[in-house]
Order: sequence, then structure tokens, then C-alpha cells
Amino acid sequence: MRTIDRAVGAVVGSAVGDALGAPFEFGLPGAYRERFPDGTGEMCGGGGWDPGEATDDTQMAVLVGESLLDRGGLDLPDVFARFRVWAAAEPKDIGLQTEDVLMSGDLWDRAAALHFQVNGRAAGNGSLMRASTSAVYFAAEGRDGTMAAARRIAALTHGDGAAWEGTAILHELVRVSLLGEDPLAALPATLAAIAPAHRDRWSKVLAPDWHPDDATEFNGAVWPCLASAVWALRTTDSFETALSAAIDLGGDTDTVAAVTGLLAGTVHGAPAIPARWTAPLHLPLPGHGDRVLRTEDLVVLAIALAAGRPST
Repeated sequence: MRTIDRAVGAVVGSAVGDALGAPFEFGLPGAYRERFPDGTGEMCGGGGWDPGEATDDTQMAVLVGESLLDRGGLDLPDVFARFRVWAAAEPKDIGLQTEDVLMSGDLWDRAAALHFQVNGRAAGNGSLMRASTSAVYFAAEGRDGTMAAARRIAALTHGDGAAWEGTAILHELVRVSLLGEDPLAALPATLAAIAPAHRDRWSKVLAPDWHPDDATEFNGAVWPCLASAVWALRTTDSFETALSAAIDLGGDTDTVAAVTGLLAGTVHGAPAIPARWTAPLHLPLPGHGDRVLRTEDLVVLAIALAAGRPST
């Protein structure tokens, strides 16, 4: 399979997972299978979302990707400024922690740290959910380069180093998958490359025998979110079944499915994503007038990110 098919699979797969999981957000385990007993789910909509409508997960990923292309690399103040414009436009959904940081009025390089200093909790999964575009863009920089970039982008909104390291792990698993290699086999080397203070906990939740039932936090936290996505990839053999398994866990289904879709889309490639999911996929972008992106726009974005050049 071509690398470009995997790159498109990463970006589109994450958006598809986001839109497919959104109507089931904060629902109970088993709700997806109850609605779609044969496992062949549809973009059903619900919970305030139209069928195929992606959420803040993909909106923020697009903002990151377009900044990378427009600025020719990682310009953190620019990314943060784009986030702020988006947040001020009152998107349908925005994480409480992310909103607090972006709307605090603090400088880009202090806002997340100050939030963490006051609250003591900042290990939500919001830095994972937007990682598809940056993971594709920075893959060419190798393991150290992509993991370092992931940490810096995560730190814009998340002051807890656990979120930085989780996003770094996700970036590296995508990089390995883009090469056509097994991301699960790369886990030991990836875990060895994260900050020692976080290595033990991440090693436990990403162990081969870990199951979502073993989670000690709601899957809106960074550890069970990424661990559930890796579990879904490990225990299935297709893009469709991976997303079905992820959404059926309940809880923060849009983000768990977005992360699962990123991993499964990279591993299985764009051709594995069903047309019944990509056809209705669309993404309103608050703060940008009436702009709405569709699957073909995300494909163009993914190709440009993989090539490291502007999308226009």
C-alpha cells in the first residue's frame, strides 16, 4: 500500500471516527451494537449532531494542519491564535479544560501551565483528538522529531506531562504505521522514548493484556483513551470493526473513535474506509464564516501534509 493512502487514511479515518462516535457520546457501553446489531453502523446523527458531522476533535486537527502548511512548520503562537478564534466562535462542542485555557486571556506559552498550576488536573484526551494532521506532517522527522513536536503542540492546552507523552506515543505509532510497519510491535521502543516519570503508567495501560475494563478513569482521560484505541486496533482486523469496538465502549465515544480511526486508518489505509461513512462526512469550521470541509477537502489536506507543502 502506498504511503499516501495511509496518510489519507490517518486524517480521514480520524474524522470518520469522530463523526461516527459523536451521537453516542457519554452513552452506555453496548449502545452502538444495540443500534447496529450486525456491526455495520451508519452515520446516524443524534445528540445535536447531523449525520456525518465531525466535532471539535476534527476542527482542531484541521486548524493545526492548516497552520503547519501556511507557516511552513510549527508556529506555536499561530496555532494557539487559531484555536482562540475558533473557541471564540462558540463551536457546538469544546472541552471544558481546553475552553478554560483558550479563553483565559493568558499568553500562548503560559495559559496551559497556569491552568494546571491552579487546577492540578490537565490530563484530558483533548491533545490526542487533534493529532491526526500533525502526526502525518511530522512523520518525516523520525521518532525523536515527531514525538518532540507532539509534546509541544499538546502543551498549548494541556499542562500535565501525561498528555504530552500520550500524544508523543500516538505520533510515533502513526509514523511507524505510515512506513507500513506494525505499530503494536513498535510499542516497547516507543515507550522507552518517553519521559521516565510517565513510562511506568503508560507501559501498564498499553500492555498486550490490558482491557478497557481495567481503566481506573473515565475514557475522557488521556490514559484510557489512547489505551482503548490501541486495544481496539489490537483486537480487530479491519477499520470498520476497530471503530465498532471503540464506540461500543461508551463514554467519550467521539474522541476514542477519532483516535482509533487515526490508528486504524493509517494501518488499513484510505481504501478500507467505507464510502457510506465518507460520503456524508462534513466539518463546519467555526470562526471561518460558512466554511464547511468535506471528505475531498480532508484528502487534499492529508496529501499536502504528507508532502510538507501548502494545500492550495
